[in-house]
Amino acid sequence: MDRARRSIRSLAEMAPTRAMVRREGREMILPVEAIRIGDVMIVRPGEKIALDGRVIRGRSEVNEAAITGESLPLAKEAGDQVFAGSLNHSGAIEVEVTTRAEDSTLARVIALVEKAEAERAPTQEFVNRFARVYTPAVTVLAVGMALIPPLVWGAAWQPSIYEALALLMVACPCALVVSTPLAVVTAMGVAARNGVLIKGGIHLENIGRLRAMAFDKTGTLTLGEPVVTDVVGLQNITEEDILRVAAGIERYSEHPLAGAILRAAADRGLTPGEVEDFESFPGRGARGTVGGAEYWIGSPPWFKERGVDLAAVDHRIRGFQEEGKTLVLLGRRDTVTALIALADRVRPSAREVVANLKMAGIGPTVLLTGDNQATARAIGRTVGVDEVRAGLLPEDKIRAVSELRQWYGRVGMVGDGVNDAPALAAATTGIAMGTSGTDLALEAADVALMNDDLSKVPFAVHLGRVTLRIIQQNIFIALFMKTAALLLAFPGWLTLWLAIVGDMGATLLVTANSLRLLRVRPSRCRSFITIRRRKHISANRVSQGLATAHKNINKD
Repeated sequence: MDRARRSIRSLAEMAPTRAMVRREGREMILPVEAIRIGDVMIVRPGEKIALDGRVIRGRSEVNEAAITGESLPLAKEAGDQVFAGSLNHSGAIEVEVTTRAEDSTLARVIALVEKAEAERAPTQEFVNRFARVYTPAVTVLAVGMALIPPLVWGAAWQPSIYEALALLMVACPCALVVSTPLAVVTAMGVAARNGVLIKGGIHLENIGRLRAMAFDKTGTLTLGEPVVTDVVGLQNITEEDILRVAAGIERYSEHPLAGAILRAAADRGLTPGEVEDFESFPGRGARGTVGGAEYWIGSPPWFKERGVDLAAVDHRIRGFQEEGKTLVLLGRRDTVTALIALADRVRPSAREVVANLKMAGIGPTVLLTGDNQATARAIGRTVGVDEVRAGLLPEDKIRAVSELRQWYGRVGMVGDGVNDAPALAAATTGIAMGTSGTDLALEAADVALMNDDLSKVPFAVHLGRVTLRIIQQNIFIALFMKTAALLLAFPGWLTLWLAIVGDMGATLLVTANSLRLLRVRPSRCRSFITIRRRKHISANRVSQGLATAHKNINKD
């Protein structure tokens, strides 16, 4: 409950508590609770939007990453929807309020986090349930052994009391009680030393039982920042000249794509061209004079609006868009000179991580993102996930995770943003990126990857599974030795010194077995997965061979 409250406080701080509103011809600053549906909010560049609404005047680019997870700011103009908590980038806009503060998208996210956290019932461990019956039962049995033979059959008091004490000693549940916490504490220490912070023993056990895994895209499977992937010259212009001109114009822009173009030029050691007569068109592009020639740079729709014929490059534009890339066109007033394609860069380890999880028996793997379908599919193909769900709001993500839980029982979710927090809380095990992840995501998650190393996800799953096996072995050792000693007690063969040896011996065995977890390392995990992959490939080859033989037999 404390975690839920902290999560909600972090969410609530995202949206402004006051906003500038035009009402009855006057502009005033009001608390969000006093703003009514139909009021017009004035949102200046760099300000956060206080309430959900519809743009009625102006153009700008709005960063909705907190709500949708979209990695790039979206161009907004009259008629477009905007969400509370999103950040207005470049231009001033006027927004007609469509929902009250308590009904906004951000408020719904808060409610989802609260509900998902509240639905988590505390899981009672097997040992605690067992001890509730075991301890009083053994106590009653020992009292019976001490009293019944002398009182009923006239046996000597001293042997009866001696045997009862031996029973109490050997039945003392020390080994059983420490079987779980010893393994859990050891495993959590190993995880922490390898950059995986696990918030409790129950989460360690849960991650070892996962059957499916969902991933966010931006900042999780990808690095969360656009990079230039392709530069195509169309009119006898070199790649260096294209980047030099584009970087010169974009040097005066604050758009994330501009930063990517500037980085691409810097990586190639190029100096941006000197620009004169610079002019920005928020949400569309910019123009400027470089080397005495006027250039325009911006999106394909903007070039079409200006009457530029894109028929000759339309197939190339569609090709890049099908690959999930964002296109920036560079050209003169009525022609296109070059195409610059940009994309969010996939983490180098993402594909191997997804493959390793599949080899470990976790499936399906699902990509959940607020990005558009084309980009999501391209990323999904690159990393090799089984299913892609795009265009999701936070409530859609939590619905998707709930569906996966219904189908597969135990589901993990890996994410980093505010919009992932409800899904992280709803999953059996929520895993957050510890460095790039938001505070809310870290609060809602059960596991944090402290170095944003995605390859630690298979390691955490492997560690959880090994821990579960160790716990089961510990419980078996404790119960087996207790049962054997109890059977020796009834014929009177159990001596007090043997009971002490059995009790302490079981405890030492359980302790030593738990310390085997210190040997678990990410490198050992990779070796284990490699062996499983080889077995999987061999099994596939055998299956393919049998299928071929069967076809040949049928032909004969």
